[in-house]
Amino acid sequence: MLVYPSGLDLSTSALRLLGRELATRRRRIGTRWRRLTCGRQALMSLAHLRCGHTFTQLAAGFGVGLATAHHYVTEAVEVLAELAPTLEEAVAVAATKAFVILDGTLPPIDRVAADRPFYSGKHKRHGMNVQVLTDAFGKVIWVSPALPGAVHDIKAARTHGILDALNTASIPCWADKAYQGAGPAVRVPYRGRWDKLFSGQKAVNRAHAKIRAVGEQAMATLKTWRLLRKLRCSTTRITNIVKAVLALQLATSA
Repeated sequence: MLVYPSGLDLSTSALRLLGRELATRRRRIGTRWRRLTCGRQALMSLAHLRCGHTFTQLAAGFGVGLATAHHYVTEAVEVLAELAPTLEEAVAVAATKAFVILDGTLPPIDRVAADRPFYSGKHKRHGMNVQVLTDAFGKVIWVSPALPGAVHDIKAARTHGILDALNTASIPCWADKAYQGAGPAVRVPYRGRWDKLFSGQKAVNRAHAKIRAVGEQAMATLKTWRLLRKLRCSTTRITNIVKAVLALQLATSA
């Protein structure tokens, strides 16, 4: 396989953060020697998350075996996932905001037609349902564990407890029509055909869409991590991958 120098559109703060966390982990588990330093392992993992490079490509580029590349990246993803905010921490942050935006996204996965639990009828493709909470400026506050794509958004939000948390804390939240009946704190647009709505309802829906557009921008920011554009790994690893991306996103945007 040919190898060539390349660039990574991330700040050095992400590399330093992951390098420090890996060094701490190595000291904790008593690692004596590794094929790559913490910095090189961090760089390999960032290349995987940001650019979606396969383990075969990473192994060739960093001069290690395929199994070693897989182990190093998996370890780094687990370390980063532990840094992602919990639901309780996210709600505490959300309570300081004027309002928050809740929406679901569907990172696509590589599955065959027989895997119906992962097929989303809304998006017409296989994927994993991930709930995302953002603030009024489009900064991601929290991401949920991944559920099969066939799970409806409001069911996923209830399963993770985010709706109960928002309603209990009375945090104003904007969401789309999929969250109808989510509770008093969650504001959704009026339902019905556009030509059947009253002028006042149309005005409310327009204003509602403008607010939720900020949340859509946050989703687009997450998709700049190319690995999330097409996940070809086991579905059991996707929760950690999404949380790892959030941890890096928060670190680089601080």
